[in-house]
Amino acid sequence: MNPAAFMNQFGPIIVIFAIFYFLIIRPQQKREKDRRNMLSSLKEGDDILTIGGIYGRILNLKEDLVTLDVGDKIKIKVTRSAIGSVLKTTQKTED
Repeated sequence: MNPAAFMNQFGPIIVIFAIFYFLIIRPQQKREKDRRNMLSSLKEGDDILTIGGIYGRILNLKEDLVTLDVGDKIKIKVTRSAIGSVLKTTQKTED
């Protein structure tokens, strides 16, 4: 098989794979990396939004368990993966 025939047969498949990689696979990997970084950088006092739409403030962090204050002495426990985004982080000042 000569090189021109090879490129005529497999060239479009290679181009389609490259398009899928740059438009679908690579951006998804970047979003997943950003999400892992966000979940690992959580700290007590952060205001968060869960993927279920519950707003709360982090009271306690354990391995995979997060205790949230969602209002008048109401505390709920969720898994770390249930946190959708961090709305505001608290800055601790050192005296």
